[in-house]
Amino acid sequence: MLEISLCTVNTILKDYNILFKAVSYTELQRYDYEEDNPESKEVRLIVKAVLQDGSSVVVRLKNESDVSVELVEKQSQFAALLKNYGIDTPTLYKTGQNFAKWYLIHGYHVIVTVEEFVDGELAWIDAGLAEKSGRLLAKIHNIAEAAQFHIEYGVLFDPFTENDLFAHADFLSYAEKFLAVDQILYENIVEIYNNYMEVLSPLKNEPRYVVQGDFSDCNLYQTQKGCLGVFDFNRCGDNNLYCDAVMQAVFQARLMNYPEGCKWRENPEGVILPAFLKGYNKERPFSETQRYMYPYLYAVIDAFWSMDIKWSENSLIKKLEGGDTEAVRDKLETIRQKLLCLKPMPTL
Repeated sequence: MLEISLCTVNTILKDYNILFKAVSYTELQRYDYEEDNPESKEVRLIVKAVLQDGSSVVVRLKNESDVSVELVEKQSQFAALLKNYGIDTPTLYKTGQNFAKWYLIHGYHVIVTVEEFVDGELAWIDAGLAEKSGRLLAKIHNIAEAAQFHIEYGVLFDPFTENDLFAHADFLSYAEKFLAVDQILYENIVEIYNNYMEVLSPLKNEPRYVVQGDFSDCNLYQTQKGCLGVFDFNRCGDNNLYCDAVMQAVFQARLMNYPEGCKWRENPEGVILPAFLKGYNKERPFSETQRYMYPYLYAVIDAFWSMDIKWSENSLIKKLEGGDTEAVRDKLETIRQKLLCLKPMPTL
């Protein structure tokens, strides 16, 4: 496991031309890759360093199999571009002409970036903040499109490729077992899905531009003036901007940490999703074609949400692997009903 010291932190800060030394540091996030593989040299470590003048910076250290220094540099350039266009995002520091640099620290090769620390991180939002975040995403999309900015890297959600939160590929991988449970039901689900993807197929031919990729839990912050800002560009890559807008609305409704007592905790999509889309529409109006496609896109997102398909204890695949045939049949029927329930885009 990578261990760093105050001396290591200060060596990095000196390289990034930060005038004041760090007097202390704390870990903000660490991915424990060694838990599954003790020999792993993969790293994702984020630390907050407090400087002599009382200010703070964030040092990100990363070495992951699908991440290159060129990718991190490009993602950092996009964050800096947004900053230049007035988007609230932490200031990134440079070492020489670059934002990202390789270091060898106690036997670990890591890519390092350094940025301003910002307060006001949001674990959950209300309707007002959801609308603001929709407007923020639309502004980011407008900047990416105008700048013709591209990053070839996988995003969390793309309806036309394999991704983290949309588990249709996992669903298909169990086809033989689902056919054994209920052939007619399974084939009907596949037929409906394929029909919907045909409706959505024109989106595949539209230009793709870079997106931040994850507007959910703890990637947004609120400034003292009440503006919204965004950080964490590690899932930043090219996507269809319309698909990203719809998915980010779903992200916020489903993946933020709504507290006990929050009046929309039991149905966040009834509050957060329409507010987000309303804000987005004010900055980047949805076309009639996009409004027409919305029910089909939402239906496939909802039907094949990966938490329901494979991750939760009560998921479809876990029930299948546990041999609970009746539960599997019920869950397949739920998927079919979600596909058939074509919800129109909320009134904006």
